[in-house]
Amino acid sequence: MIAPRGGPRPWPGRCGAGRRVVPSGRRPPREGGRSRSAASQGSRLLSVPPAKFFVNRGVVASRTDIQHLLRPLLKQTVTYRYLRGRELVAHGTGWVERIVLDDPEASTYFTPISVCINIDSFEHLEFETRPDQLLVYALVQGDERVVIEYAPIGADGPAAPFEPRQLEFDTSGFVQMELLGPEPTEPDR
Repeated sequence: MIAPRGGPRPWPGRCGAGRRVVPSGRRPPREGGRSRSAASQGSRLLSVPPAKFFVNRGVVASRTDIQHLLRPLLKQTVTYRYLRGRELVAHGTGWVERIVLDDPEASTYFTPISVCINIDSFEHLEFETRPDQLLVYALVQGDERVVIEYAPIGADGPAAPFEPRQLEFDTSGFVQMELLGPEPTEPDR
């Protein structure tokens, strides 16, 4: 029996009355019970590269990975340096208020009061571990980068160069004066 064109057809190579009819474009199962497509899928699964991993440093382009790496900075005080090329454009210390993903309406901003990071504003994140086991992050977009470091305020040890300090005002060149008005008079009785 030969099937009409486009319909089920006999599998070539099998003879006699025991021929199997399979749908067009599909192969019959192999002798071991697995089809050739299942065997080829198994070899394809083995060829899929494993997920990337990083130890203490790396460059990450996945938005989800960037979000996971930045999450410990949420609600923390950080120092930031904004560089264009090799030129330091701005720097400061702020508190990370928000880390945003998938919200094109939210802007990225760094101010001394608050920091909001929209991950979609950047191409990738570079990170490395400092000797004191804290991370340094660099959010990169073209030739611009914002370097962010955790800033433990009040910790012992040398102060960070951009750590906020109490405003110092030298009063040695000023004289304090009191202005006195007329003496109050006692009312007559």
